[in-house]
Amino acid sequence: MQLKRHLPKMHPIIFITVFVLIGLWLQWALNTPNIDQLFFSHSGFLLLGICGAIFANATGAGGGVIFIPAFSALGFTPTEAISTSFLIQCFGMTAGSMTWCHYYFKQHHQDDSWQGFPVMVACCALFSISGFWTSQFASLSAPVSLHVSFSVFSIVLGAIIIINSRKKTTQHSLTSFKNSALRDCMFLSGLSFVGGIITAWLSVGVGEIIVIYLMLRGYCTKLAIATGVVVSAMTVWSATPITLSADSVANVEVLLFAGPGALLGGLIAKRIALFFSVIKLKIFFALWIMLTGLVMIIVA
Repeated sequence: MQLKRHLPKMHPIIFITVFVLIGLWLQWALNTPNIDQLFFSHSGFLLLGICGAIFANATGAGGGVIFIPAFSALGFTPTEAISTSFLIQCFGMTAGSMTWCHYYFKQHHQDDSWQGFPVMVACCALFSISGFWTSQFASLSAPVSLHVSFSVFSIVLGAIIIINSRKKTTQHSLTSFKNSALRDCMFLSGLSFVGGIITAWLSVGVGEIIVIYLMLRGYCTKLAIATGVVVSAMTVWSATPITLSADSVANVEVLLFAGPGALLGGLIAKRIALFFSVIKLKIFFALWIMLTGLVMIIVA
């Protein structure tokens, strides 16, 4: 009986979604030629998907923070790496966003410090998706190579978080959110639009920007992470007309194994995030993205 109490409870909607996704994956796998050979040559990507989704959904950063350096090291072209990363995140970020939304409705629906969650998610998602598609229609390209862009972006954001983690911030209450809602939504709209453009270039960006802004503004860290995860999920799904098109260069063999791994990682990531303190989450988040940025510069 005691063991049963400690087992994680899964909301029926989450359970059904996971069940359907697993069923679709099994059908896909069984219809894939040479699946037995692929299992031995590509099963390592299952672990990559798990690790990427755990990090992404426990910190609010997109899974590309893990996937892009890994795919670059494997010799993927920038377009192939970004497209594959987007599709894997459709698994992981979706699972993570469902668990964070369930956590919000179950634990913090009446909590003053979380009252801005639905508004910020809607606002950020709208402008992030707009930024992504503006980048596509206007054919905007990164000013420098994928390696350099990713590295600079990661190191700068990591440094900002570390500096901020040393400062004491006052948590926002419902009253303070109402007083600053318009200003925060305006800033978040602009930042999310830019984040959507950066995400189109690097497969990461908008989640990290949202998390950092909300942290700097003194919002609950877990609220910031949840917002970043949900907005990132909506953004990567908005890209599926490109990533699933006939012209897509995404590596479907990698996706076949990394996708289910990301789904599993996304389901357990929230529990890992809740296990650590706010300061530890900030430091871990910052050090990891700085490390990946430095590795990308060295490898380039």
